[in-house]
Amino acid sequence: MIPTGGSSGKIRFAMHTWQTLMASVQGFREYFQLREVNSICVLPLYHISGLMQFMRSFSSGDRFLILPFKELKSGKLTNFDPQEFFISLVPTQLQTILNDSHLTAWLSRCYTVLLGGAPAWDELLEKARFHNIRLAPSYGMTETASQIATLNPASFLNGNKGIYQILPHVNLKICNEKGKCLDSQQTGFIAISSPSLALGYYPEPFSSSGVFYPDDIGFLDEEGVLQIIGRSSDKIITGGENVFPCEIETAIRSTGRVKDVFVVGKADNYWGQIVSAVYVPTNLDISPQQLRQALIGKIAHFKIPKLWLKIKEIPRNEQGKINRQQIQELLSQHQSELVMQHD
Repeated sequence: MIPTGGSSGKIRFAMHTWQTLMASVQGFREYFQLREVNSICVLPLYHISGLMQFMRSFSSGDRFLILPFKELKSGKLTNFDPQEFFISLVPTQLQTILNDSHLTAWLSRCYTVLLGGAPAWDELLEKARFHNIRLAPSYGMTETASQIATLNPASFLNGNKGIYQILPHVNLKICNEKGKCLDSQQTGFIAISSPSLALGYYPEPFSSSGVFYPDDIGFLDEEGVLQIIGRSSDKIITGGENVFPCEIETAIRSTGRVKDVFVVGKADNYWGQIVSAVYVPTNLDISPQQLRQALIGKIAHFKIPKLWLKIKEIPRNEQGKINRQQIQELLSQHQSELVMQHD
């Protein structure tokens, strides 16, 4: 039983077996065309991200090094040549490494850097590409025994972003709300079937259909490459318009005026929901008015946040996922401090 859902405040346990975990291992090996998988693990072993690193190495007797991330940050192991090793990171960890030239040089020698756990922003990916990091942005979850789609390092270094090739052990389709499969380039709900799929959430099994819907929205292009739009449950409906936070967060980050940002909908009697941004500025002098002005022309007017809350740090778990429950509590607690931008 592997915990999941902590960022929402509702922890559940996905039930996996040796067979489901090994299906993921085999798909990984086939995708990367490797017999040997050596791993440096800086992630918790009780999360699927750390566990699957262990499984890939343990199942064939390859090398597996455990190094808590705080020790890597302090410089431990950086005298070790990692050119034959995979390492898995979440975006906030990658950001920390890229802020240190010595760690960046070390990471650039890794065979492959798997990046997952949370969406990565364009600026971070561009910086990794500039430093020739062999990054493999990945899409997966606890329920599927980690990654089910990945952008290989060569494609990443060639400038591709936001796309994922489906791993060989996965059957992924795009469906509408009624479960009907959609054609290429049509946006809908992601539907997954795979031998790596968990049996269910303890103690209840998943449905007998063998299809898992992870609440993510995306589309497949003509070549079967996946592009993810966002999470259905994250969608903000404001004044009848649909807004996906990921697009707005990317636009705000591109201004270069925030260290971190999270966009969420806040209930409102008139608008239905108000687009709200919780952000950490690069310096204290940056105001919501400046950020709003910088967004004009970059995104549609109705997508520009109306509510802004400046905080010192956005709450995240060890995997870099934002604690959404805590964000909502912050918005409630700091109601009087929220800056409202009127149209």
